[in-house]
Amino acid sequence: MEKSTVIGMVGGVLSIGVGMYLKGADPHALINPAAFLIIIAGTSAAVSNAIPTETLKSFPKLIKKVFGGQQLMDKQEVVDLFVELAKLAKRDGNMAIEKKANEISDPFLRTTLTMVADGFNADFIAEVVETDIKNMEKRHQARALIFSQGGMYAPTLGVLGAVIGLIAALGNLTDIEKLGHSIAAAFIATMLGIFTGYVICHPFATKLKQLSEEEATLKKMMLEGALALQAGASSMAIEAKLQAFIPQSQRKVKE
Repeated sequence: MEKSTVIGMVGGVLSIGVGMYLKGADPHALINPAAFLIIIAGTSAAVSNAIPTETLKSFPKLIKKVFGGQQLMDKQEVVDLFVELAKLAKRDGNMAIEKKANEISDPFLRTTLTMVADGFNADFIAEVVETDIKNMEKRHQARALIFSQGGMYAPTLGVLGAVIGLIAALGNLTDIEKLGHSIAAAFIATMLGIFTGYVICHPFATKLKQLSEEEATLKKMMLEGALALQAGASSMAIEAKLQAFIPQSQRKVKE
């Protein structure tokens, strides 16, 4: 689970609710079906107009990633794997690499190692893998747009909701009590729009971009290991090369 997302969502809701209470506003005023309809349905409609259907289909997976995190190989595990592969290749040749590759569940790493085992040259491997990484980054960028666009539209729709609410309020000019409630309800839409845009959508888009960068960095690390393996580098050289991708504080201490 991506704990930071849960903490952020709970903290955001509590800050609004408690803040309204401390300011003397009734938190129950947030229960406004019309405001939710305008913000949620309106933002969804606007995003649907902006984003292709094929990209929108990834929405459930994105929500799962934002709340559940992504399962990636540990970087130290990658280092240890390539060190082992270098030793196996030196002892048993490329057949050992192919055999080990078939045991790996990660499709990207398995394909990369298979190219090394099949004897493809370094330029070809680098070209294929780098293209794969670039295309992945483009897909992730397009998917993150779902939230960044939602973050742009929601606050504006909040203003639209306020305008609609004020139009309704103008029909109650003769009833001061109803007029006050109508004006308060009108601004609930604005608040919900800002909350949806700047506490949910924009942060989700930023998190998805960071997760994408983490995955791309890991794949570039795997590529560097594969190229070093293809060049016949020693296990010590490969370890030193790949350790550079790991922060100093997280590197395994040699005994």
